[in-house]
Amino acid sequence: MLYLDHAATSPVRPEVLEAMRPYLTGVFGNPSSHHTVGEAAASALDDARARVARVLGMRTGDVVFTAGGTEANNLAVKGIVLAARERGRRHLVISPIEHESILESAEYLRRFHDVTVTRLDVDAAGRISPSALTGALRDDTALVSLGHANNEIGTVQEAEELSTVARGAGVPLHLDAVQSAGWLALDRLGADAVSIAGHKIGAPKGIGALGVRGRVPLEPLLHGGGQERGRRSGTENVAGAVALATALDLAEAERESTAGRVGASTRRFVDAVLASVPQAALTGDAERRLPGTASFTFAGTSGESVLLELERRGIVSSSGSACAAGSDEPSHVLLACGIPPEIAQTSVRFTFGRDHLPNDAPERLAALVADAVRAVSGS
Repeated sequence: MLYLDHAATSPVRPEVLEAMRPYLTGVFGNPSSHHTVGEAAASALDDARARVARVLGMRTGDVVFTAGGTEANNLAVKGIVLAARERGRRHLVISPIEHESILESAEYLRRFHDVTVTRLDVDAAGRISPSALTGALRDDTALVSLGHANNEIGTVQEAEELSTVARGAGVPLHLDAVQSAGWLALDRLGADAVSIAGHKIGAPKGIGALGVRGRVPLEPLLHGGGQERGRRSGTENVAGAVALATALDLAEAERESTAGRVGASTRRFVDAVLASVPQAALTGDAERRLPGTASFTFAGTSGESVLLELERRGIVSSSGSACAAGSDEPSHVLLACGIPPEIAQTSVRFTFGRDHLPNDAPERLAALVADAVRAVSGS
């Protein structure tokens, strides 16, 4: 069985498991406790925070550990916008292709806190124009929240240009980097807040982080003991924080070589699929995309049926975001890119990990995809 759904989750790396093991057994203390066991845990937490901050290009105190990417996005969007209300700012800018955790946070703010939400248009490849962002900003804009790289189609936004626009208007920019962490550099984005999730890069599920610069006011969503400098109450997951820091360090050390190798294999796979499946169409930007993401529509088929045929042939993939699995509705990302609903429902996403595949794997995989599509379409 070949697992090609790494955008949904990835296995825990052995090095990460070994790094976190002591903090599940011997060094198990509460980092808020003022005794030697607690202080040992606190020291490990501080070290993990500093390592995450380095990868994000932020200060150690800017990092808030969370339970995952969804919480990090909620904290960024709700926390920054709610804190800005005191300055009379009640306007949020997002795009229609964002992860559900951003879309639903924006809807919550609109419904319950009288926040106006502007959704930027995207082009057919899912790109956001810096000029469109310029036109959307207002005097009362509290935050711009966008995905660095899309979780379904892999399109990578021009983060540096977008951050320049936002900074020029005095508006904080939050980037959801859950998908781009480990694949792209995160320390030169120019963003004021960045979200990441451990389970996308080889750490366990249940740990994430929000890097938010100290100058940005943040209203906490969880109240209690005042942990994480009062920004996220609750006893910290020390083992998870160590795992996240270790996974990030490993991914960053390997990033350029892994991205180059996986990107080359993915491009060969894309070319082979397009050559062997007449109705195949690549979604997203053909050039500015995550190295390991290849998403297609197969007109005249059902995406779910193609997935079943692929699994019979030993390939595990998906039709899009795991957070929207089970929905009968076509992908909101593809619809926003102008793809008709009947075509959007034929979507299949392949996302490769850091694994080393045989040299002929891209072409062999493409042949299996072609065979699965023929089985569904009857052609």
